[in-house]
Amino acid sequence: MILKMSGPIRIENLRHHSTETVDRLRCLLVAGAQASPDSRRKGFYDLADGDRAFYIHVSPTGSVLLLAVWPRVVAPGAILHKVPRAEAAACCR
Repeated sequence: MILKMSGPIRIENLRHHSTETVDRLRCLLVAGAQASPDSRRKGFYDLADGDRAFYIHVSPTGSVLLLAVWPRVVAPGAILHKVPRAEAAACCR
């Protein structure tokens, strides 16, 4: 599924990830990112961003909790979906 948010997005950076990482997540959410819902937890998602993944929670109030970021293990020859940085940066201006 594609997870896309509009309006001002409040991201709570619980693990103190870099500003660049938080900005990248914000841009992905505005542009629309490939997301997989967590089947065990309502409102939790894995977001794909090329060779890395974000684990987030979208609260009922609309704020986003950034819980984890890690490198994705990608099968050889797999096609990665990644929002180009120029396109993602343009959406956040």
